[in-house]
Parts: sequence; C-alpha cells; structure tokens
Amino acid sequence: MRSVSGVRGIVGTDLDPDVVRRYAAAFGAFVRERGGRRVGLARDSRASGPALYAAAAEALCAAGVDVVELGMVPTPTAQLAVEDLPLDGGIVVTASHNPVQWNALKFVGAGGRFLTRADAEALFGLADGGAAGAAGTPGTRSRDEGAVGRHLERVLALPWLDAAAIRARHFRVALDCVRGAGATVMPALLDALGCEVAAIHLEPDGAFPREPEPIPEHLGELGAFVREQGADVGIAVDPDVDRLALVDERGRPIGEDYTLAFAVRAVLPHLRGPVVTNLSTSLVVDDAARAFGIAVERAPVGEANVVERMQARRAVVGGEGNGGVILPAVHLGRDAPVAAALALALLAERREPVSAVVDAAPRYVIVKAKLPRPDGPLDQVYAGLRRRWPDAATDTQDGLRLAWDDRWIHVRPSGTEPVVRVIAEAPTAAAAQGMVNDGRQTLLTMGA
Repeated sequence: MRSVSGVRGIVGTDLDPDVVRRYAAAFGAFVRERGGRRVGLARDSRASGPALYAAAAEALCAAGVDVVELGMVPTPTAQLAVEDLPLDGGIVVTASHNPVQWNALKFVGAGGRFLTRADAEALFGLADGGAAGAAGTPGTRSRDEGAVGRHLERVLALPWLDAAAIRARHFRVALDCVRGAGATVMPALLDALGCEVAAIHLEPDGAFPREPEPIPEHLGELGAFVREQGADVGIAVDPDVDRLALVDERGRPIGEDYTLAFAVRAVLPHLRGPVVTNLSTSLVVDDAARAFGIAVERAPVGEANVVERMQARRAVVGGEGNGGVILPAVHLGRDAPVAAALALALLAERREPVSAVVDAAPRYVIVKAKLPRPDGPLDQVYAGLRRRWPDAATDTQDGLRLAWDDRWIHVRPSGTEPVVRVIAEAPTAAAAQGMVNDGRQTLLTMGA
C-alpha cells in the first residue's frame, strides 16, 4: 500500500528486501535531485526490521547517498535527528500501529517532516520508473548515538513546561511499551519528570504481546496493571512511539482521542493560537479548544496532511485522535514523549485524577468499523449517505464527513490498510452505533 503515510505491506507477501531496495533507491534519487546527500535510517523493534533496514542502507549507499544510521529509535526521534544534525531526509522502517506481520517505510523530508502528498507522488514515480540513483561514488555509512538524548532534551527544555511541578507530584505511572521502540525513551522521560514507573513489555524485541494499536480494547492488561500497582495513570505507546493512550487511575482506558484533548488543555494557557486535527478526531478536542475561545480546524487524515495544515495556519498544537500529538515548539511530527509530558503537566496543574479531568467535560462515544474496500470508487456511497442525512454539514476533503453540533460520521478509504473506515461519534453509544450501521449498510449496498 502506498499513501502519504509511506509504503507498507505484509512482510514476505507484499514487502520484502527487494521492494525495500527499490523504494530506498528511489528515495536516494529523490534526495539527490534536490541537492541532498545525507539520509538518516531508523527502525522499530519488529523482527523483520533488521533485514529490511539492511536492504534500505544498501540501496541508499548504492544510490550515492551517505547513510547516518540511527538504529532502533522512535519515529519522532528519527524525525528530530533529520532536523537537528541536519540531514537531507530519512527513512524509518516501521509499520507503526499495524499488526506484527506488517512492516513499512516512512519517508522523512529535509527539516524532519514527512513528505507532502506531492513529494510522495514524485517519489513513487521514481520508484515506478526504476530509479536507482545517480551513478558515481557510493555513499558511506556512519552511526549517530545521540538521537534519543537530543529528543529528551528538546521536550524537557520547553520553557512553559513546569517540570518542577510535575516532579513535585511524584506520579506513579504504569507504562506499556508493547515490546516496541518505546523502551528506548519513555522510561528515561518519566524518570526525568520524577515519576515512579512500573512497566510491562519493555523488551524491544518486536514480539508484541497484544495488538499494537493503543485503543481501549487492547489495553485490558494495562488497566489491570494500573489497579494492581495503584498507579495514578497508565500510559501505552505503539511500536514506533508516535501515538500514546491513557488509562485512568481506575484502570479504565479513556480513549485515545483524549490524549490530544489533554494536550490542547495543557498548551493553550501558554500558547494561544490555532488548533488543527483530522476529520476523524473526537469532539472532545473541539470542547477543549473552545474553553479557550479557539475553534478547531480539520484536515484530511494522515500526519503529513495535518502537519501541512498546521504550518499553513501557524497552529500552536494539533495532531490526530489516534493518540498522536503534534507540538510545533518541539517539532512537526506526532510524538508520544511530548504527549506524555503534556498529559502529566495538565494533571499536575489540575491536581485532579485522570477520571475527574475526563468527567468534567462533555462525553461522547466513538464507534469505528472497517469493511473490505470495493474495487470501484466510493462516489455512489457518498451520494447515498448525503441523501440519508441531507441536513448535515458536509466535508469532502477526505472521503465524506457529515456533521452536526454533537455528532458526526466519517467514511473514507484507509491509507494504511485495504479497507474502508466508517467512524461515527455521538453523545450515546446507541446513536453512534446506529450511524455506523447506516454507513455500513450504504457501503455494502452501493459499494458492491
């Protein structure tokens, strides 16, 4: 699968070292065409990672690009390394939240931001044309060991982050790193913020003990661990550490959309400005921003799309409702360490448990479904949905989103899986499920 999110597939079926070499060579050509020479290379902990990482390094060097090896680090750490060193681009071998049989290549442009849609299409064109990079002297390989340390320094140096107030609370944190790259950064961050950490699944071996997406149905073990440890909060990250979900002190996963809502409430008292999120993010983010007189602007799903809109609007905070927080004061990328620091800052300021912060705001229920993607376009499906709900506000930036004051439904083809996503939110589970059922029925009837 190819999208603004990169190139991903099932290892051994869709994605193998030869496929990786083709796209890495194309990326080398892409970088050189723009006058660059140095590319960072990173990976998460998946068992397929070392072989694909080696294939990418080989192809980049053959394309005349110097490779700076970052090793196993979080995706946001790799993005910051591209910005800080500085480098001319980067490749991260990671399928992020996808199941263990998947892997992927994420492409980072100069400045540490993922490629825009236009740049991604240019890269794919080079790959389709068999670009192998310019002839000439092969590239070199070197190693950078300081990426994680620089990432932590950047987060802790935020001038308005009251690290002393966080340390004074002595939070007890239950941490689940799902045996991904989170072990390289999350314990150190929490220790620096004075937290007492009890952790599960720190071993970064890629043997994921649960489905890696940090959504409530996958966090039962962490919830039980929170209760067992008497923790103030549970924190779960995905394998490449760009997404974070919270579990309250009762062991209840509060939903990954609240990660961004907490971040908005932590940031806006200090930095007043626009907030950007994607079309599938909960209204809890709108409510959080509205408390400070700020309206949320929505962009198509996909980190690169949100970042592009944040740049255009000079947003002070943004992200996606999947647990991805983007704080431009650190860098323009989803970042779980940033999300953790902001959540703890909010809890330190409010001096209330997680459950009280959640319960003080309006509550909604999100229901998500996915169906096999039809071969043809979804235009008829969208037309049927608009006829079903003619009174809704319509947004066609990314599939179709129909919205009212307190509910919405979003139907779109996924960029990371061969499915169509149907997501709805409403004040009650019954209302949200009813909307999803209507969307599913329309898709099955008109998309067949």
